[in-house]
Amino acid sequence: MVKDKKKGLNVYSDIGKLETVLLHRPGKELENLVPDYLERLLFDDIPYLDLARREHDNFADILRGNGVEVLYLEDLSAEAIADSDVRNKFIDEFLAEGNVVGRGTREVLKEYFQQFDDRELIDKLMAGIRKDEIPKLINKSLMDLTDTRYPFVLDPMPNLYFTRDPFATIGHGITLNRMKTDVRNRETIFAKYIFENHPRFKDLEVPVWFDRKEMYALEGGDIIVFNPKVIAVGISARTDAAAIEKFSERVLYSDEHFETILAFDIPKKRAFMHLDTVFTMVDYEKFTIHPEAENNLTVYSIKKSNRFQGELSIEKEELSLEQILKKYLELDKVTLIRCAGGNTIDAAREQWNDGSNTLAIAPGEVVVYARNYVTNRILEEHGIKTHVMSCSELSRGRGGPRCMSMPLMRRNL
Repeated sequence: MVKDKKKGLNVYSDIGKLETVLLHRPGKELENLVPDYLERLLFDDIPYLDLARREHDNFADILRGNGVEVLYLEDLSAEAIADSDVRNKFIDEFLAEGNVVGRGTREVLKEYFQQFDDRELIDKLMAGIRKDEIPKLINKSLMDLTDTRYPFVLDPMPNLYFTRDPFATIGHGITLNRMKTDVRNRETIFAKYIFENHPRFKDLEVPVWFDRKEMYALEGGDIIVFNPKVIAVGISARTDAAAIEKFSERVLYSDEHFETILAFDIPKKRAFMHLDTVFTMVDYEKFTIHPEAENNLTVYSIKKSNRFQGELSIEKEELSLEQILKKYLELDKVTLIRCAGGNTIDAAREQWNDGSNTLAIAPGEVVVYARNYVTNRILEEHGIKTHVMSCSELSRGRGGPRCMSMPLMRRNL
């Protein structure tokens, strides 16, 4: 498969040599996490920002040290709104989706934003806005008068450092995702404006396989591109089966060469948030997996219908996971590397810290969290080269190296 110069994205596998990746360096949104609102903001703990940033910089340095171009969401977003009309449109859309509904409140916020340059504005919107930052908000809306205990006029976005979820790169296109929760759906606005307005992307051909305005949820952590023919998508706590059908119709009937979508129905629980929290590809025939997910997994194959144009053929697979992977990936052998070797206690502990969530930067070469030392040792015993990163604070967000990265370009296998 030859790259077209008009196409700015290229991801046809989850293990091809990583060339360009999108990250978000944690910002002050983490300092707007407070215990009373952790559940609302989808966090279990409060990372210490200074150390989280150092750990994230270590992650980026590992990638750069292995020849990866590292782009940052906050930089691209700021560059995408350099035009004043685009900036104003972006602010209006962001405030509307942030549930800033009172006209007076919106006008006060717009006036407040005038003091910031584009990058400062992006940082401020990501961090969230406390009510006590803007005294003029007092008496501007009934909501402000009645909801006096809630400290934010605009919620912080602490999940942003998990750049895998708001969109996913598939082939030369993207899914611009509909997030399961309203608190995360604003995250996709940044990607929308980047691909529509950023000088690097706006003139390129970027097909959109799924749109953020869809009714059903689809999140990037549930999407794994095995090869140019086969994609896996998790039916999870964050991705709906109906969304997978819509995505499958568009991809399978596109000009791409994908032939099969494998829908992995996984347990709907916090520790198994997305497919990539329990299953990742680390080499041509090697995969990490959490044993509990393996034992509670149903796989459906989705293909183009032989009868009607635009329709799908969906079948429940009756084979074991190993046999399904052999069949569709055309492999003679498959190795499932179980989190912590399948030990009941070690696997549960390391799964809580994303022991099964690895980021492949080349076939047989992955980035992993240091704290999952049992799983890391087993990966190395299976011939996988590991780049170990510090993670005491980043791991508090319940996402691993794959969750924190959105590949834009991978070398074809």
